[in-house]
Amino acid sequence: MKTKIQACIIDDEQDGRDYIALLLQNEFPEIQTIFQASSIEEAYIYLSRNSPDILFLDIQLKDGTAFDLLSQFKSIDSQIIFITAFENFAIQAIKNGAADYLLKPIKKMDFIIAVNKTLENIKKNKIIPAGSSKKNKISLPTLQGFKLTDINDIIRCEADSSYTTFYLADKTKIIVSKTLHEFEEFLSEYNFFRIHHKHLINLSHLKEYIKGKGGQVIMTDNSVLDVSVRKKNDFLSKIEHME
Repeated sequence: MKTKIQACIIDDEQDGRDYIALLLQNEFPEIQTIFQASSIEEAYIYLSRNSPDILFLDIQLKDGTAFDLLSQFKSIDSQIIFITAFENFAIQAIKNGAADYLLKPIKKMDFIIAVNKTLENIKKNKIIPAGSSKKNKISLPTLQGFKLTDINDIIRCEADSSYTTFYLADKTKIIVSKTLHEFEEFLSEYNFFRIHHKHLINLSHLKEYIKGKGGQVIMTDNSVLDVSVRKKNDFLSKIEHME
């Protein structure tokens, strides 16, 4: 039975791996370094069979980049802390679900803050995992951590390539680095309907339907969204049978 948080360190520099392992040993005795790798090939073999809680991942490796490694997996359950000497990778790190992002040379205090944030993410995710139906909440991963969101407060979700933007009743929005498809099945149990390849709407927030080839809907945030021709009949049938 696993008693400690497990960490994996991937960096093509031995000194870099040793420094992270030493910081973990000195500052976070509850975290155990269970594996180290210096290449994408080594890391891929290990991650294909194992799922560490935290992945310290150097972005530029000798045989490619961290993003090359991640692209070989449908998803990675680990919390990822990206590490690099180059600031221009920040946006790409966010797109790949970074728990945090550290610049080399790593400062001890920055490291402690990043790991503490990641441990909090792990703790929250165990209490209410993404996709949990408890208390009608969903846990949405963000760069800062996780936002526990009432499902009833979600007006609509919009796809943008590998991102999904959640539009909430309080007029805020949350951008998540997961596809809309990953949320569709779960949210459909809560009266959500996908009216278009880009739009998944909460029918409880539907204000009006406007006739047309596919038609359009107006939501409670006054957004006007297209209904695809392919989805029109199913959508109208769903509306007719709403309680």
